[in-house]
Amino acid sequence: MAYKSVVAEAQQVRIAIDLIRLGARLQLLQEETALSRERLLKLYKEIKGESPSKGMLPYSTDWFISWQPNIHSSLFMDIYQFMVKHAGISGVESLITAYHLYLDQIQGIDGGEPVLSITRAWSLLRFFNAGMLQLIPCEICGGRFVSHVNDLNVHYVCGICHPPARAGKTRAVKLVAKVA
Repeated sequence: MAYKSVVAEAQQVRIAIDLIRLGARLQLLQEETALSRERLLKLYKEIKGESPSKGMLPYSTDWFISWQPNIHSSLFMDIYQFMVKHAGISGVESLITAYHLYLDQIQGIDGGEPVLSITRAWSLLRFFNAGMLQLIPCEICGGRFVSHVNDLNVHYVCGICHPPARAGKTRAVKLVAKVA
């Protein structure tokens, strides 16, 4: 009979709870913890009061390249890479910590609503690890932004320095402008 550490299991439960509270999908929980699917389902229902959403995870690098998601994804990746390099944390702990810091940074921007979900942040990390995405510097501001690895980005200008024509023309922005 294999030895089961109560402390190790408690750490796995804590990680699962953190991820569930951040809105993680069941597939992410299964991949990042050693807990059984049944245990994760019970934990999810206990914390959220409902079953986890079903369906496939989003799988496209293109989502991270569009204007607003690119800005948020780039912010998250810069935070994540800084945490891994300077804080000495790795794995799922670095994902959780970086995502909390991302949420702290966007409070007060765009009404404080995160564009990047924890599941998309996890997918972003997987795309980086697979060599599908990279961070490249903007030639104007010097910030680093998410880009496809094989894109020609010799004179890259980010979406902040050169926003698309329709940027900021959403209904929410119009309502805020009306109130002001």
